[in-house]
Amino acid sequence: MDRKITILSNLALLSTAMIWGGGFVATKSALSEITPLYLNAFRFIIATVVLSIIFYKRVRNINKEELKGGLIIGLFLNFAFASQTIGLQFTTPGKQAFITGTNVVLVPFLAWALYKKRPDIYSFAGAALCFIGIGALTYNKGMSINIGDLLTMVCAFLYAGHIVSTGFFAEKLDPINLSVIQFAVAAILSLLTAFIFEPPVKAVTMNSYLAIAYLALLSTCVAFVLQTVAQKYTKSTSAAIFLSMEAVFGSIFSVIFTNEVFTFRMILGCALILMAVITVETKLEFLRR
Repeated sequence: MDRKITILSNLALLSTAMIWGGGFVATKSALSEITPLYLNAFRFIIATVVLSIIFYKRVRNINKEELKGGLIIGLFLNFAFASQTIGLQFTTPGKQAFITGTNVVLVPFLAWALYKKRPDIYSFAGAALCFIGIGALTYNKGMSINIGDLLTMVCAFLYAGHIVSTGFFAEKLDPINLSVIQFAVAAILSLLTAFIFEPPVKAVTMNSYLAIAYLALLSTCVAFVLQTVAQKYTKSTSAAIFLSMEAVFGSIFSVIFTNEVFTFRMILGCALILMAVITVETKLEFLRR
């Protein structure tokens, strides 16, 4: 494989992680004026329309198998974003970024349940590190975990399901069509549940419009396309490492833009979670060179 293409692919994945990391701060900003489900609805409606226009020739040829696969993936995506966005009302962007990143550790265990393939020792070690890291990161006085942290843990599990189901269907179906369908599913479900459970959106300032534009165009359209294309030209282990940097960027942006303060205990928790991700995805091969 051409080294230049590999480097460009890894840079694309790193850019994806950086965009997603900024998404935590953009979401937190928009939530000051827009309720969670309406925010997700606006995000996915815009993303669906934009991708449908750009890839019109491919989208118009969507078949039944792609509809079925996109529906399943879209269900995971919708509930993952719902739990994440609602949870962010009660926790900080930096903390949520790292907890969400634990989905990489959960994937091997979901794959075990689906494909009957037992995870290796590195997966078990990563899960243990991840569990300890989450404990350190989310600990409060009285050993309590707030509702935002709990919802974010649910989100991490759903994202893991999203990754496994995407991998299953993307092997034989058009990834662009799958993306459009899953965004459409998430848009419809978000809008319906918003109508039922949330009050109508009132006055919205320019800051929220900019946040929605960032989430729809960059975090959804651009980031997903970058990820899909880049992963064709780089190893999956490398891709996972670069994408896991989403948590790091999320925390950095949170400190810069929201004045979030990380205590030593929280930094330790973040380090353990990041170590868990690296352990699972690299099998510590870099130590044996």
